Amino acid sequence: MTLDRQPRLETERLVLRPLAEDDREALYEIASDPAVWEQHPIHDRWRREVFDAFFDEGLKSGGALAVLRKSDERIIGHSRYDGYDAQEGGVVEIGWTFLAPQFWGKGVNAEMKRAMLAHAFEEVATVEFRVGDTNYRSRNALEAIGAVRTERYELERYQGKRVVHLIYEIGREGFAQGPLGQGK
Repeated sequence: MTLDRQPRLETERLVLRPLAEDDREALYEIASDPAVWEQHPIHDRWRREVFDAFFDEGLKSGGALAVLRKSDERIIGHSRYDGYDAQEGGVVEIGWTFLAPQFWGKGVNAEMKRAMLAHAFEEVATVEFRVGDTNYRSRNALEAIGAVRTERYELERYQGKRVVHLIYEIGREGFAQGPLGQGK
């Protein structure tokens, strides 16, 4: 078996579906708000050309998802499965996630991640997340859903500056017993 990285997932309030070219403008409307990126290492993703490169990469990845509010099918964000590796029980990364600010702190991220994790754990043993070391909003959100920071990290450069990505993970058992597990 291999993981379907572009499933259609439904929750009480959300629909996650494969990202399409037709989603570009609706997603840019959200991404054009600098507040969305203020703690992100790529802090200027609100700029059109930076966003377009991000969007194009997502389309090519084969794992990008549009996040829609179920009640009116309005796009409210984005997430992505990437880096799938079937070895050693399987691992996939979930990331590139952002939501419109009006949905912050309302349980939408947890609801979305619960669906994405449940889907991933049908095929993999571990889900990884990479987050900028100064992106405290995302780090707190990951810890709230039960992700554990590992000792691993990645170093990159963006606009001549060093960027550190911390690596968090959740295993199948940790998910089942954690804050997003079944029945929670």
